[in-house]
Amino acid sequence: MSSQPVILKQIIGKIIKATRLKQGMSQEDLAFACDVDRSYISMIEVGRNEPSVSKIFEICEGLKISPSDFFKLVEVEYKERKRINNE
Repeated sequence: MSSQPVILKQIIGKIIKATRLKQGMSQEDLAFACDVDRSYISMIEVGRNEPSVSKIFEICEGLKISPSDFFKLVEVEYKERKRINNE
């Protein structure tokens, strides 16, 4: 079985957290902007939950980042992890 879904959940969480922190937002701030519970944001950031595409769009709106920029960051991190794992 591929570990790709686990890796993607971790990467998505990492990118959301890094972007949120870069903007000086708390998990509560982001949760409020996305109309979700703070614990949901926490679970995403630690890689336990994987948000749907529609929820990612809402999170991107809350983070004031375009979904295309978000997915580019995910893609770059994914390719880097694959490269490291193949060395």
